[in-house]
Amino acid sequence: MNKPSPAAPAGQSLLSATHLTKRFGGLAAVNDVSVELWRNHIHAVIGPNGAGKSTLTHLLSGDLPPTSGSVTLGGEDVTGHSPEAISRQGLGRSYQKTNIFLPFTVWENVRLAAQSRQPQAARWLSSASNFIATNARAERAIELSGLKNRTANVAGTISHGEQRQLEIAMSLATEPQVLLLDEPLAGMGVVEAERMVQLLLAIKKDHAILLVEHDMDAVFTLADQLTVMVNGQVIASGTPQQVRADAGVQSAYLGDAH
Repeated sequence: MNKPSPAAPAGQSLLSATHLTKRFGGLAAVNDVSVELWRNHIHAVIGPNGAGKSTLTHLLSGDLPPTSGSVTLGGEDVTGHSPEAISRQGLGRSYQKTNIFLPFTVWENVRLAAQSRQPQAARWLSSASNFIATNARAERAIELSGLKNRTANVAGTISHGEQRQLEIAMSLATEPQVLLLDEPLAGMGVVEAERMVQLLLAIKKDHAILLVEHDMDAVFTLADQLTVMVNGQVIASGTPQQVRADAGVQSAYLGDAH
């Protein structure tokens, strides 16, 4: 069961998940987990491998249907809706494995993502204003993600860190309110990781962000709220200071280093 959470932060709650459970046969990969995401807040989910963190993001995004529990996005119950429907409702996400079109340029990747928000596929006789709006969304997302000088580069030729930035740019181009980011710093060097930290701090004011991450230095720099999962269950939830001081968390996951 979840431990009591601290008082809700000031601001607007954009996503709420209540008593989410996902069973695969007799295994509960996620067991009675509740989280709430707020605009201008980063809610980090940490835990050892196999804790259920990625399964939780799949439940929130619609990639997996829950066995029980509910998900509300922007005030609407989206439990069991398709990933496409939930995305259009205002949710963007990244995956553990970078999910971009490697043969396309940075611009083409982001523009395709922006184009997905048009009410219908682009047609030769579409209004020019449709293309102007799409291009504007793409340009803004590229600038926010720090890739303005990489627009013409083929995605497969830019660095790993820049590819992760590109994936976030593609999410931003769909104009989401909520972002689910699954290990965005994985495999990065120090310089790339710092660049990603600064990017997430820059975009959080306009978004509610769920961050799954193993880099504890980054987590404690970024997170306004922390949830710790072990074996599919929440063992602690609170501010980074509260979680850091929790004896159960130190024993199960953090150790003496934090």
